[in-house]
Amino acid sequence: MFAQRIQHLTSSIIREILAAAQQPGVISFAGGLPAAASFPEADWSTLPSYVKQYGMSEGEPELREAIAAEARSKGIRCDANQVLVLSGSQQGLDLVSKLFIDPESSVLVESPTYLAALQSFRLFQAKCQGVPLKGPGLDLELFETQVRDHKPRFAYLIPSFQNPSGTCYSVQARQDVAAMLDKYGLPLIEDEPYCELDYDGVAKPPICSLVQRAPWVFQGSFSKILMPGLRVGYLIAHPSLITHLVRLKQAADLHTNRPGQWLALEYMRSAEKPARLARLQAFYRERRDAFAAALESEFSDLADWQVPSGGLFFWLKLKQVRDTRPLLQPALAAGVAFMPGEAFFAEDEPPHGYLRLNFSHTEPELMVEGLRRLRQVLLSAA
Repeated sequence: MFAQRIQHLTSSIIREILAAAQQPGVISFAGGLPAAASFPEADWSTLPSYVKQYGMSEGEPELREAIAAEARSKGIRCDANQVLVLSGSQQGLDLVSKLFIDPESSVLVESPTYLAALQSFRLFQAKCQGVPLKGPGLDLELFETQVRDHKPRFAYLIPSFQNPSGTCYSVQARQDVAAMLDKYGLPLIEDEPYCELDYDGVAKPPICSLVQRAPWVFQGSFSKILMPGLRVGYLIAHPSLITHLVRLKQAADLHTNRPGQWLALEYMRSAEKPARLARLQAFYRERRDAFAAALESEFSDLADWQVPSGGLFFWLKLKQVRDTRPLLQPALAAGVAFMPGEAFFAEDEPPHGYLRLNFSHTEPELMVEGLRRLRQVLLSAA
């Protein structure tokens, strides 16, 4: 009765965990939830009447102009005609999957990578090939081997404060990847939902600004810097790709909600935008530092980690390697939620011994207690 691809449709473990983590008394380090205290007040009373009507599939012209102007300031060669406003940047993964993937197509992803990207690619029956992260970038030698051996349709990368690892590619690593993409003409899907959440002032030119010949798609989002409930994101695409993506958007949902686009535009053109972003970075920097101190206190004998320069996550490698998935239910029973690391790997037999912990959503005064609960779960399962 159903399409064959439904056999490849899996549920999202993070959505399932979030439902459990919302129970009273549970301290959640599981989802990538922005802090509610970071959300701005929205004055919907000034909502113009025109946004109540259907709109353009591409998105509001003024918003697209503002997005393109900001992208050019980062070095991306584009104009507003290359911008497509999305119903959350997650929709971009669906659109590029539809554009590029046939059953058994190969795609390259980081190892580990964003689990919802794997969910989308696998729905369209892609074979996801993982390339390990190495230092502040990719294992470039293995990256080239995978390109030669598997002839992938595209490479999907999250170069700034990567989810889940927190890795931020160095400038040299970005240049090396761009050169490799150009060498093979391999399309790039560059996903950058965290790039504005920079706490240490890291240099991070978009990889797509460095490529010369390879086609590319750059994805961004307002979810982390404005309000996730708006579900407003965007992509900017190479001229050879944008027409196809617009038509796929038309077929999917006609256009992104216009009230949300209006609020995003108000944010983009506000004179307060730089000051608001600086306050947001300071807010999350304080939480990152509090979480790092709590980890040092409660987990230094159990795991290793790097303090991320931005983003929303710490990526822990347990000193005693074990499958972390069976720890989830005992953790929830103990009143703490986390993300098992296995979910973030493309391999059929994923590496064990990793945890992803979110620091943005939990109040600093609850961080130590949550980590103590998780510590006890780990020790009890030893």
